[in-house]
Amino acid sequence: MKIDRNLVYKLLKQVPKGKVTTYKALAKAAGNSKASRAVGQFMRTNPYAPIVPCHRVVYSDGRIGGFAGKTRINDKIKMLEEEGVMVKNGVIVDFQKHYFDNFSIEKVENETLP
Repeated sequence: MKIDRNLVYKLLKQVPKGKVTTYKALAKAAGNSKASRAVGQFMRTNPYAPIVPCHRVVYSDGRIGGFAGKTRINDKIKMLEEEGVMVKNGVIVDFQKHYFDNFSIEKVENETLP
C-alpha cells in the first residue's frame, strides 16, 4: 500500500500527551485506510522518537501492539502511563476516553520533522 512516511510522522505529532491513536486512524488520515501495516512499519523504524511519539500508536481494539520491534513493550506501557494513559493486561483502560483521531492535514503543511 502506498502511503507517505513523512506525512504519517507529521500527523502523529498532533497526538497530544494522554491520548493514543491507532495504526488505522493514522493510515486513514494520511489518505490510505488500508495501509495500517505500513504505518506499523513506520513506527518500528521511527527515526524521530520521542519527538514523533510512536508510543502513542496502538491497535484499533486498544491493545498495545509492538514497540521497537516488540522487544520494549514495557517501555511503551511506562511511557503511556507517565502521560496518564493506564494499561491493564496489555490493553488501554478507557480506550475511547484516550482515543484521538482529530487529525488536520492543514496543520501538516507547515509541520517540520527534526
